[in-house]
Order: sequence, then C-alpha cells, then structure tokens
Amino acid sequence: MTEPSATPDVARLMEQLQRSQAFHAVGAAGIERELSLVRRWQSARLARTHADLLRDPCYRPAAEFFLEELYGDRDLRQREHELARTVPVMARALPARMLQTAALALELNALSYELDARLTRILAVEFGCGEAVDEASYVAAYRRCANYELRHRQLDLVEQLGQELVKVVRKRLVHTALALAGGPARLAGVGELHRFLEAGFHAFRHMGADAATFVVLIVGRERGILERIRRGEPRPLDLPIAENAQAGLAGD
Repeated sequence: MTEPSATPDVARLMEQLQRSQAFHAVGAAGIERELSLVRRWQSARLARTHADLLRDPCYRPAAEFFLEELYGDRDLRQREHELARTVPVMARALPARMLQTAALALELNALSYELDARLTRILAVEFGCGEAVDEASYVAAYRRCANYELRHRQLDLVEQLGQELVKVVRKRLVHTALALAGGPARLAGVGELHRFLEAGFHAFRHMGADAATFVVLIVGRERGILERIRRGEPRPLDLPIAENAQAGLAGD
C-alpha cells in the first residue's frame, strides 16, 4: 500500500511548502516591513477593483476569501508550520480532492510572495518607497520587474484554484468528508489548514450556479489590468466601465 507521504498530492504539497518556507527564511530577509506594506496596499487596491463583488450578497463570501486568504497580508506561517509537522497525518484526515486544492493554494501563495518581494525591493531601493506606496510608483516598479509571464502564471493559478473549488462544491461526498474531518484535523494539528479549506468551500457553495461566473469576473479583470500595465497605458489600475459591467451581478 502506498504511504500517504508518497502520493502525488502530498508530494506537491511538500514541494510548495518547502518553497514557501525557503522564501520566509531567505527571500523576505531585510524587507519584511516593506513587503507587508506593499501587500496591504495591493489588498486595498483589489478591494477597490472588486468593490461590486464585495457588495453583492451572492459573491461577497468568495470575494472576501480571495482577497483575505489568497491576496491579503495574512501571515500564513502557522498554516505552513502545521503542514511541516503533520503532512502524513493530514493525508489521512482530509479528502484527496481538498489536498489538491491545498496544493494549488500553497503554490499560489509561494509565487505571490516571490513576485511581491521582487516588486518590494524595487520600490524600496530604486523608488525610495520605504514608508508609503502610491499608484504611480507601484505601476512603475511593476513595469520595471517585467515578469509578465510569471504574473500570468499567478492568475492561471487563481483561475485553477477557483475552478477546482467550483468542482468540489458540487460533490456532496466531499462536503461530508470535509465536515467530518474537522475534529481529526484539529487533533492532528492541521486545524488552520482545515479552516482555510472549509472557508473556501462554503464561500463557493454559497454562490451556487454563479460560482463559475465569479471566477471569470475576478480573473478577467486582473488579466485586463496586467495587460494594460504591460502596454504602458496611463492609470492601468482603473477598471474600464465596460469590464466592470461585463456580467450581471446576482444582487442587481
């Protein structure tokens, strides 16, 4: 019988976990405060861009999940610490499909931190934004990084994670297994990871048939902003009216 630690999902989890831990040990060295400042600024920008989704009763839980759990300045080291201690046990405590979702989330988190660290160093060293970030400096530093392929990869991961959650919420057995795993997960020391997975599951389940539309909206907008930055357009972070209304919102 294959040991849980040898399964592809767990192997991917471990790979992304080690990547994230290496970043916190080396990649963020010397810029911890500035990185936190940049990530808070980005989170506020995302909240402005997707303000309509945050206001909409149908989309609000999912929008908050993406902005707070994936893009925000939340310290994820507790989640990583739990994983490092209990990966084999976690493989038995959580549904396999949720392990896939967790691996995607870890990869997105690791890549996001790496990209943001590069951006932060340019803002701090080349633009002198050690105490505050403004839109003009942020966009200029973003263009100076010129890592558009990796930024597209970041959005691809957001899309994959969203699509995975859309699929998962349709499976009643996964819902039951995730609910039953709560106690064992806490006993196994992975309660924070379980909380994260459960929050994502319930946020997407709340949207019902509109979950796929949400993923299209949030990823489409961010891809549009990325392309406007790449093209050198002025004020690329402003969302055009046509994109802001590209799909009817459930609460309208």
